Amino acid sequence: MQPVKAPAIVRKAAAWAVPYWTRGPAGRETPEDLFRVLYYGWLVALTLKLLGSAWDVSWHFKWLRDDLAPPHLLNSAGTALALVLTIVHGYTGYGVDRAALRLIQWGTGIFLVAVPLDLINHRVNGLDITSWSPSHIMLYLGTFFMIAGVIRGWYTGAPPGRERTVLLGAFFAFFLENVHFPEQHQEYGVLSIGAWDNHATYAEPILLRFAADQMGRSVDREMMTAFALPVPDALYPVYAVVAGLSVLVVARMLIGRFGAATLVAAGYVGFRTLAWPLLTFTGFPPSAVPFFLVVGGLCVDLAFAVRMAPARALLGAVGVTAAVYGALAAQSALMGQVYGAVKGQTGLLGAPPLATGTAVWAGAGLLAAWLAFEWWSGRAGRQPIEARVIATATP
Repeated sequence: MQPVKAPAIVRKAAAWAVPYWTRGPAGRETPEDLFRVLYYGWLVALTLKLLGSAWDVSWHFKWLRDDLAPPHLLNSAGTALALVLTIVHGYTGYGVDRAALRLIQWGTGIFLVAVPLDLINHRVNGLDITSWSPSHIMLYLGTFFMIAGVIRGWYTGAPPGRERTVLLGAFFAFFLENVHFPEQHQEYGVLSIGAWDNHATYAEPILLRFAADQMGRSVDREMMTAFALPVPDALYPVYAVVAGLSVLVVARMLIGRFGAATLVAAGYVGFRTLAWPLLTFTGFPPSAVPFFLVVGGLCVDLAFAVRMAPARALLGAVGVTAAVYGALAAQSALMGQVYGAVKGQTGLLGAPPLATGTAVWAGAGLLAAWLAFEWWSGRAGRQPIEARVIATATP
């Protein structure tokens, strides 16, 4: 019996890749084609994780938890590819400097430790009512460091040009999605409560009954509120301004072009907008979409017209906070108008309850973060994005 030969494309890929599989320190000279393959690999891995996570929240507002649910499997495929890329970077030293490698390794490690901890948490405590739980936060934290390392590696090593700018923006959009991810609990929750008030439910009876039994009460509006909006109202706007808009400030600094923050925010919000009909038309619960992030991104871009860093941070923080809270208030005002006639179906608009009195704290937090970023940027003496060129080599 003759041995089965691998397809020609596999043999060709192996012939290209095998010579690069040599041990080396982080920061070694990387051929441009290898560098591109590695980071397009990261683009695929993060896309799989994005698709899985976007489906995951909607899934958990409809079905009782299942470790092998399709969204988990899709996310796991992205994680597996990310692990392979982490091993390649760590063994060969290609495509990353020492700092980028450490960020990627720590991020991947934290994520892999968080997965079994989350499974144990669900085995012990049943439903995890909030996405803000410690085991979930570990998952976000691991992804945070992982993508931060990818951004650094691409930023410091990619050749100048449009491809570099576009992919840097894409990686920041993935970064924004991960930072904003826990807020989706409130974005789905507020529409689920609205549907309940319109005599409809998105969750299956088995999920509602399980959640009610876990809380020790009947299936009623109070139980729905505890399930759908289990965290203080102040958390959503403050976190959105301090954490979400900080990502856009750093994106604008590193990309170095007007419109960068707006486009990063628009990329993420655009994905959420496109995912909305794909989920709702297949029977999954809808969510409010954070359009206010685009408004905040535009204000970040406008703030960079101010040349003095401290003044830019102060005016930017005030303007961004006012614009975001205004946009959230506008979305909240439309909340009562987003319900359709078919089973309480909701539209894209709407927002979680807005605690307007928290604007001062949100603005102060963003100002502190912005000043820290300005200090870091000035101390690092970073060159414009077009000034860095990757070294090339052959294996």
